[in-house]
Parts: sequence; structure tokens; C-alpha cells
Amino acid sequence: MANDWCHGAIYILLPAIGLTFGLRPSQLGLLVTIYAFGAALAYLPAGIIADRFQNQGRLLLLTFWWVGIGYIAASRAPGFLSLALLLAFAGMGDATWHPIATGVLTRQMPGRRGQALGVHAIGGTLATVLSPLLVGFLLAVMNWRDVMVVSAAAPLLMGLVFIRYHRTVPRSSARRISRSDLSDLKKTWTSPSGLTLIAGISTYNMALMALITIMPLFLQRSGGFTTGQTGIVFASAMLIGAIGQPWVGRLSDAKGRRGIFIVGSVIGVAAAISAALPLVPGLVSISLVLAIGILTAIRSSVLALAVDFGGQREATTLGFVFVLMDGVGAFGATLAGVVGDFQLHYAFLLAAGFSIISIAAIFSVDRIRRSA
Repeated sequence: MANDWCHGAIYILLPAIGLTFGLRPSQLGLLVTIYAFGAALAYLPAGIIADRFQNQGRLLLLTFWWVGIGYIAASRAPGFLSLALLLAFAGMGDATWHPIATGVLTRQMPGRRGQALGVHAIGGTLATVLSPLLVGFLLAVMNWRDVMVVSAAAPLLMGLVFIRYHRTVPRSSARRISRSDLSDLKKTWTSPSGLTLIAGISTYNMALMALITIMPLFLQRSGGFTTGQTGIVFASAMLIGAIGQPWVGRLSDAKGRRGIFIVGSVIGVAAAISAALPLVPGLVSISLVLAIGILTAIRSSVLALAVDFGGQREATTLGFVFVLMDGVGAFGATLAGVVGDFQLHYAFLLAAGFSIISIAAIFSVDRIRRSA
């Protein structure tokens, strides 16, 4: 939660950042894409490093300081490009945490990967619940730069606490990853079924990123919501995701990953389409809360599906999947911003289209694998 606290603040800060620099929705979407894509560059190296080093507690300790200092530097950025690059740098620290931490958990709970990944996600999702609430109200009395500095206090404080507790992180006893292991992973993911799964995972997160990026802009510019009200709506969506991820992950362990993903995505598609209809702002906000909340809740089952497919190198596989989600998937924010330059609610239809593609891709993976 501490590492993701600043990340949770960014989306509520976007409208204020846009006003400061005079940015259009497409430029704000590009900002999110640079931020997420830059962070995604750290995922795969972090996963490989996690599978090569036994003392992973020290690596996790480093991430808190990286995140806190990075966001403080970003708060002083003088322009669009410097802000985007500094946010990307800060996000890389946050990104480094996840494949290492999830790798530890999936090794400890190999038979309950979905539940383990859902438990891991609670902290990050709670950050996107509580941080937007605080940020929404702080923006009423502070500028976005100062709010970002306040948000950076969370990882810095946890960095101090973790100096004591990093030794409790279980050491990895697995054989260090080799070139042949990486070659096997490459072969797995470049197979027809692997490429289809890549398409499904990427478009799933493109849909979620499109909704998360445009929702605050839409609520404030078209719905007349205050920053505080926007924070409440955004936090409500993330709360559904936070509560849902462990439960959905555990359900996917018992009932199967693919069915859970498809059912959740269908609900997300219906809610995103309803948000694009000419409804009163209150009903639109409910639809967006449902769409974002459900798509966030099935994230743990998506990660577990990828680990099941990729094999035993959990941290490296998860690093690769996080690249797909937060790197390739981040382009959903740019495309949503481009569409939003015409009408903001068109971005919700775009998100529904991405989800439909992801459903088709995930549905096809097993069929392609059997026919290969």
C-alpha cells in the first residue's frame, strides 16, 4: 500500500496537472502512457533479478526509497516532458516491488496462486482507495505539487520501518534462472497460444487503463463533480477491486481461471457501455464504479492464469506479465485520450471494445493449445 500510494494519487491529480500545463485529454493520456510504460521497463529485469538472488528483502527495501525520492523530484517538474520522465523513474521503483513480492508469495503458496496474488493486490488496491480520497480533499486547499510531496511520505516512512523487517522476507531456495530457462520462457510465450494470451492480457489492461484515465476527467468536466466527489467515486471503484481480488483469486483456484475472467469481463463491458449512454451523472458514475471495480477484481485471476501458463519461474513470468499489463496496456490511456478529445464518453466505448477483444483472446487460448 505504501509503495502504490503515490500511484493511486496520480489519476486524481491529472485534471489539476492538465490545468497547470494547459493539456488536452490526449496529452494527459500520453502522460499516463509514458509514466506506465517507463515503469514497465523495470518489471522484467526485476523478475529476472528476483530469480537470481536469494536475499530479496534487500531488493524490496530499496524500492521504498526509490519511489519516495522519485515522486518528490516529479513534484518539482517544470514542464510536461520532465514530469513524464520523472514520473516514469518513480514508477520504476514501484514496478520493481511487484514481481519480487509476488514471486515470493507464489513460491510460498504454489497450490493457491490466485488467492496469494489476490492477497498481494489488497495493499496496492487499498492505496488506490484511500489515496484518491485524501488527494481529492487536499486539492481543495493545496496545489498538486504539494499534494504529491505529501503522498511521497508514505513510501519514505515505510522505507524506515522496512529497514527492520526486510530480513523476515523468505530467501529463495530455487535454482538460479539460466539462459536455457529464459529460452524456454521465450518459446512458451511466442507459441500461438502464448501470443494469443499476450493479446488477451494486454487488451484487458488497455480497457482498464482507458476507464481509469478518463473517469476523473469526465466526472469533473462533464459531470460537474468536485475533486473530493471525484476521489470518492474513484475510491469506491477501487474498493470493489480490493475486496474482490482475494475472493476472485481464490474462486479461480477452485473453479478455473478462464471462466472467472470471461464472466467478470462481460460485466465490465456492459457497465462501460452503459456509462457511455446519455444518463444523469449519478448513474454514469455508478456504471463506471462497477466497470472499473469488476475489471480490477479479476486482475489476480489474470496474473495466476499467466503463472500457470508460464511455468515455474514465477518472478520472471510475473515480471513479463506486468510489462504487458502496465506497459503495452498503458497505450489504452493514450488511445482513450485521443478519443476523449472528441467526446470524453467515447472512451468508455473504446474500453468496452478492448474488453471484448480480450474475452475472445482468452477464450481461444486453450483451443489453440489443444490444436497445436
